Amino acid sequence: MFQGQIDFETATPIEASAIQDVLFERGLYWASGRSGIVDLIAAHKWFNLAALKGRVDAIPMRREVAEMMSDVEIAAAQRDARAWMTTTH
Repeated sequence: MFQGQIDFETATPIEASAIQDVLFERGLYWASGRSGIVDLIAAHKWFNLAALKGRVDAIPMRREVAEMMSDVEIAAAQRDARAWMTTTH
């Protein structure tokens, strides 16, 4: 367990420093149901962002997730990804 103190003055939010591997891992998290819930919209969003950041293997994962989604769900995931990009970058 963490016993230190977090310096909030110098801490960088994950959104500001997220790298392709972190984004890809988030996609896996939601696609696999590690939380007990499979959320294909969230999985597609995170795989899409990982792909945009250069994680090449996120592309087939995003495609696989998209095959299980409706057009409305894919559109929602794309909106979420755009919103994430505009609010954090």
